[in-house]
Amino acid sequence: MALNKNALIRYRTIDKCLQNGYRQWTLDDLITACSDALYEYEGRDVNVSKRTVQLDIQMMRSDKLGYNAPIEVYQKKYYRYADASFSITDIPITENDMNVLSETVEMLKQFKDFSLFSELGGIIQRLEDRVYSEKTHQTSIIHLDKNEKLKGLHWLDELYSAIQKKVVLDITYQSFKATKPNVIKFHPYLLKEFNNRWFLIGSNNKNRVILNFALDRILALDYDFQTEYADNDFDADAFYKDVVGVTVNRERPSVVKLWIDQGNAPYVVTKPLHHSQRLTKENEDGSIEVTLLVKLNYELERLLLGFGEALEVLKPERLRKRILIKLRRATDLYKE
Repeated sequence: MALNKNALIRYRTIDKCLQNGYRQWTLDDLITACSDALYEYEGRDVNVSKRTVQLDIQMMRSDKLGYNAPIEVYQKKYYRYADASFSITDIPITENDMNVLSETVEMLKQFKDFSLFSELGGIIQRLEDRVYSEKTHQTSIIHLDKNEKLKGLHWLDELYSAIQKKVVLDITYQSFKATKPNVIKFHPYLLKEFNNRWFLIGSNNKNRVILNFALDRILALDYDFQTEYADNDFDADAFYKDVVGVTVNRERPSVVKLWIDQGNAPYVVTKPLHHSQRLTKENEDGSIEVTLLVKLNYELERLLLGFGEALEVLKPERLRKRILIKLRRATDLYKE
């Protein structure tokens, strides 16, 4: 059953009230407490009706949420827990709950470097402790690809905040090809992950050219609150529409025609190399031909080279030649 946040706040408020045995709680008292809690959370008056709280109590008493709260009425006026030690926060976790929590904790931990999830850090830790204290022999069912030794992830927090608050950055950056680092004034727009590596997308301060910086090559960050932020109406979906990876050049998209052998054809059909992929021919031996409409870049070449002898670039000719040159160089490495 889906619950909205206001309902959960009311349940927790009623629970907290009924745990306080030093006070007698009427229905009006519970309504006032729920209204105050929602005002504190929302910052505005929220109308909590008598009917709403009565339904909340009925829901808490039921098994629909797993609470089975022993709420009783005494003296035909006041509400309390029949078991003074009861709390909905102490509900035992079921076997299914434990399995779901175990996998959820593992997935949430993948995002521990994001400021978006920073407030979840303590919650995740408590969940993890609770999960393993309740069930120590649960093995992972979902395994996500990750690289714990990947450098630069510590920048995620600051970069996310800078994008969110639209702050210009002074980035000290050194690419693999550069002999020394450079300081670049940068307008950040987007954080993008590709092939288990993170990139910062934005524009420089001079001509507003869109650039991408690998986080593992950033050496230092500083904020420039004096320079006016320019977002250039950046549309990430449109910008990366014709691209595999993160490298976007100014060339027009090319029609790329590929032959895939019979062993790899099902994989390419069920998991397209790009959203523009179209099946153009199915051969009798099970091999196929597909076309993509993409810009030619480094990431596309690496993707195609990864298929080895299972893929042939039919066109365009310049891409075919580039792949051929790289394959020849590769085979030269194995010559005795």
